[in-house]
Amino acid sequence: MTEQRYKAVLAVIAEGRTVTQVARDWNVARQTVHVWLERYEADGLEGLANRSHRPAHCPHQMSAAVEAQLLEMRRAKPYWGARRLALELGRKGVELAPSKSAVYRSLVRAGVIDPLQRQRRKETWKRWERSAPMELWQFDVVHGFLLADGTSAKALTGIDDHSRFCVSARLMTRERTQAVCDGFTSAMRTHGVPAQVLTDNGKVFTGASRNHQWKCSSTGFAGRTGSTTSSPNRARRPRRARSNAFTAPSASSSTPGRCSGP
Repeated sequence: MTEQRYKAVLAVIAEGRTVTQVARDWNVARQTVHVWLERYEADGLEGLANRSHRPAHCPHQMSAAVEAQLLEMRRAKPYWGARRLALELGRKGVELAPSKSAVYRSLVRAGVIDPLQRQRRKETWKRWERSAPMELWQFDVVHGFLLADGTSAKALTGIDDHSRFCVSARLMTRERTQAVCDGFTSAMRTHGVPAQVLTDNGKVFTGASRNHQWKCSSTGFAGRTGSTTSSPNRARRPRRARSNAFTAPSASSSTPGRCSGP
């Protein structure tokens, strides 16, 4: 690197080439060539060597006295870590007490502790979604939609688990089982019949108050209650204790129908 800089300086001084031409040939900025010329004029060939870019002064750098006190405290209390040492230095009234990270770096430089290996995120993760559209719909009732007359409404929302496409966004003034069934039937008539439906354990889906499962008899959906101890259900419904899955034996041959209970 020094030899290349020296050749560039000679091209300007000895050969009489312009700074612009030399900068283009060496693929550097013109200001860089001017810097090389100034260094060569001041210090000769030694001035063209690589120089450290470290700042000459760092106002927040830990002083030698504080670092010596820190290491002495560590020797007296070898079980103290960086957090405790930083706390104790602050209690002793040390001016510009170092942070925990600064204390940690000081201990590493002194060889008192071994540097911790960086904990990288594991790449072995599993994607909790179905492999194709229409394999699973997720339905839920969302509250808190304020209307112009001062009342509030609820919305029956449904999305496709794979494509995240919204299959239902039906407003309801009251949360009733029949209104939910009507919204679900409308979604099936518009988009088709999914292979499976996932809901929470709300009464409008389970019909617990009437001791029946929410189902669509003509489409072949049979309700079954499942646990959310598995990761997919826990990720989808973290605020619920259980989830319900409704499966259609043959989604391609089913047609939307009317929701009813026994």
